[in-house]
Amino acid sequence: QVQLVESGGGLVQPGGSLRLSCAASGRMFSINDMAWYRQGPGNQRESVASITAGGSINYADSVKGRFTISRDNAKNTVYLQMNSLKPEDTAVYYCNLANYYWGQGTQVTVSS
Repeated sequence: QVQLVESGGGLVQPGGSLRLSCAASGRMFSINDMAWYRQGPGNQRESVASITAGGSINYADSVKGRFTISRDNAKNTVYLQMNSLKPEDTAVYYCNLANYYWGQGTQVTVSS
């Protein structure tokens, strides 16, 4: 049984930073692709960043240069470092494992 638990969300001012974490259960974390998605108010869920088991990384154009995805296989954890945050980054951020399993999400609000 796979469980994903996101943490690190909260309220931050524009230009600020947050680091999201997603802790995964299971023994096969290291061989699976991971990704972060987000869904803002009234918007569709969209992919933000992904990292494959081999370490290949992709970002949405809207976050390139500001967000960094990484993974620590020893800790079964994937991270999303978010810098230079903008109000339009406000969303619930979801962790995804193997294009199949989802966490419950963590709220990120960028506002003064």
